[in-house]
Formats: sequence, structure tokens, C-alpha cells
Amino acid sequence: MAVPAGVDLAEPYVELSYVDAVRERRRRPLLDCVTAQFEDVAPVRPFRWSRGERHFAGWYWAATTGQHVGFESWLERDRLLLMDFDPEVMGIASQPFWLHWHDGERERRHAPDYFVRRADGSAVVVDVRADERIEPKDAEAFEVTSLACSQAGWRFERVGVPDAVLLANVRWLSRYRHPRCLNGPVADRLRELFAAPRPLMAGADAAGDRLATLAVLFHLLWLQELTAEAMSTELMGPRTVVSLADGGAQ
Repeated sequence: MAVPAGVDLAEPYVELSYVDAVRERRRRPLLDCVTAQFEDVAPVRPFRWSRGERHFAGWYWAATTGQHVGFESWLERDRLLLMDFDPEVMGIASQPFWLHWHDGERERRHAPDYFVRRADGSAVVVDVRADERIEPKDAEAFEVTSLACSQAGWRFERVGVPDAVLLANVRWLSRYRHPRCLNGPVADRLRELFAAPRPLMAGADAAGDRLATLAVLFHLLWLQELTAEAMSTELMGPRTVVSLADGGAQ
């Protein structure tokens, strides 16, 4: 891997390779890529699962983008679910690029798990790995990724196992994430009723037949137009207190 003249070697020289909009493979210096819309690119490697492997790969339909986003483990899927639930996330791409650098002995490469675009236009590169599964080579890759993100003006996050209660609640709401769950008149009635905090099931029943109202209620909770009390510490149930979120969004 040739390092161009004039490059400060106090930090690793990094190049990115990715798949562009016309499905061509590109490899460019990191600093030439800082404005690229990596939230829209295709993954740089396929998502495969084989019998006997520890990980299970698949595709998740993200309500944020209306597109399928890949994952390579249940932990990545869980983190993807939480990103999809975050109202500040506007775009998500999995395995968006390879980072290439030289460790002094050989060329190395690493594909971060996700590239996220936030509502304020900022970018976050995310790697998903449980704390107990970080080996020395992983720690080095994460450190280089963090340094590269600092050079590019992106944020880097290495995330592990999420809070179990919050994940369980969001996983339940994700069943109702599709826009088909939104019934306009019912949603308006629920917003009106939950302008004052009340128990979840009592509000659903007050809005009409619960078979018709619950799906809409859960969709509004997914959108965070309604908010449930103690989402991260208590599992939602019939008596969970629900209210209209401040300004209609959390």
C-alpha cells in the first residue's frame, strides 16, 4: 500500500474501498470520501450463513429508510433495531466500506458494521462487538477506525450488548413499525386521549375497539409521537402510562 508523499505518518494513512451508485468498486484516500453518502451504498461483502457457524446473518426491513439493511449476527440485528427506532437517524447502511491501512508489517483492512446519517447531517460509523469478544486484532481495527473517523469528521461508536428491557420493548414495537399500521382517524383520537397521561390499555379502549386501536397505538409509540413511561426499566404492559410526547416527537 503506497503512502503518498507529504502524508503525516503520525496517524495511519487510510484508504476506503466501496461500491458506488453504479455498482462499480472504488478505492480512494479517506479524505477524498468525507462528503460521500455512504448511507446509500451497497454492502462491500455479502451476508451469508452456513450450518455450524456461530453467527446468523440476515436482512432487516428498516422503517427509517424503507429498505432492507443487512446484519451478520443477532447482536448486530438488535443494534440495527435500536438505530431504526432512533428518530434522529435518517439513513443506515451496513458494511459500507473497507478501511485499508498498513500496520508496519502488512496491509490490513476492516469493514465497519454500519454507517449512520443523522438528522443534523452528521455521520456516525458503528462497530458492534460484545465487550468479552474483543480480541487484540479487533481492538487495533477499532482504534484505526476511530482515528480515521476523527480525520474525516465522523463520529465512531463501538457498541456492545444493549439494555435487555429497552430492547424487549423496542422489539415489540418494531412489529408495528410499518406505515400500514397508521390509521389516520384512530391516530388522531389516540393523540387526543393521550394528551393527558393514562394507562396504555385504558387509552386504547377509550379510542374504540382495541383490535383496531392497539396496532395504531404501538405504531405511534414506535414513531415516538407517544411515549411510554420507564421504557428502559420496565416491560410495557396494560398499565404502562402513555402520554403525548413533547411536540409530537421524542
